[in-house]
Amino acid sequence: MTDIFLEGGRVLIGAGLVETSLLVSGTDIALVDVPRGRARLAIDARDLLVLPGIVDLHGDAFERQMMPRAGVDFPIDVALADSDRQAISNGITTVFHATTCSWEPGLRSADNARGLMEAIERQRPQFAADTRFHLRHETYNLDAETEISQWLAEGRVDLFAFNDHMDGTVADMAKPRKRNRMVERTGLSSEEFDRLVERVVARATDVPASVSRLAAAARAAGVRMLSHDDATPAMRQEFRDLGALIAEFPINEETARAAASHGDAIVYGAPNVVRGGSHTGWTRASDMVAKGLCSVLASDYYYPAQLLAAFRLAADRVLPLEQAWDLVSAGPARATGLTDRGAIAEGRRADILLVDDSVELRPRLIAVISGGKLVHLTDATRLLTAAAAAPREAVVAA
Repeated sequence: MTDIFLEGGRVLIGAGLVETSLLVSGTDIALVDVPRGRARLAIDARDLLVLPGIVDLHGDAFERQMMPRAGVDFPIDVALADSDRQAISNGITTVFHATTCSWEPGLRSADNARGLMEAIERQRPQFAADTRFHLRHETYNLDAETEISQWLAEGRVDLFAFNDHMDGTVADMAKPRKRNRMVERTGLSSEEFDRLVERVVARATDVPASVSRLAAAARAAGVRMLSHDDATPAMRQEFRDLGALIAEFPINEETARAAASHGDAIVYGAPNVVRGGSHTGWTRASDMVAKGLCSVLASDYYYPAQLLAAFRLAADRVLPLEQAWDLVSAGPARATGLTDRGAIAEGRRADILLVDDSVELRPRLIAVISGGKLVHLTDATRLLTAAAAAPREAVVAA
């Protein structure tokens, strides 16, 4: 693997930005504040921010590559390859594909979740981003419990979330637009969908015991767990007692405060920050950040959102950029137990972004290094010659 030297740059080290140079060797950051030496590949990082790669613990935008329109399917391997390119080009060097395993047929079915898991395993060596499997289990999908327990035991699940969208599904059945979207996603007729929901709801009393068994399986396998859309402090406590120490999108401040009081990781969506509020009308993520009630921002349904959200928080003076960046890099790394990334330091995994921040609110990625490899470059004039670093003007002229 070719060593990479980054000449100059405002490097995020610890809690501050430092003008320095870096040497990447193999998959890791070898040295900080060093001369170029014999590195064969050198990049001029002067005037740029040098930041740790983004860690996305919940992203499901890949679904649009699989089904760009209702009823229009594309092969999983093609969708995942395209999603990898999108993630990397938005600075995401570690991506957890948040895959829903529901009682529905179609896009979010157990069959599709199985296919995604298997495809990720096959294609992982080809991906530029470190790609992992985040299984979002719809708790009413009781028929999948045995198979999911086996996946957990076999170490095939990297994150495991408990989702319960049944109340919302039942409520949305009375709203024609949302109902039609749900029905189209499953490929069923309207009547078939009604009968399916009726059968699933009838098994509600079996759900709590199934959740307990699956949580025990996850604990035994050492898989970190999340609970999704916690509505009350009591609900958060129930999942915490099961070992789910990540609160994903708590829907009100009271529940977020309950999570924070116990040291739980708290996840909100970066699109919420970028857009200035939730598309569902729930909690405003930037308010939660300002109150110290958010430790992770995830891409959710839009890969560009994490990069944009960090700079939006800084521009709005909610947090300095150095602290805002923690929400998209070190914070999710801590929450998922990935202690080798999320910071620029000697011995850490070389996941590094070079960012042009000259236009407020519109950061532009110049280069992405993932696991020690240069995987994305938008400005070839930043490549330095084999000689010692030349003045920038000479490089541009060449």
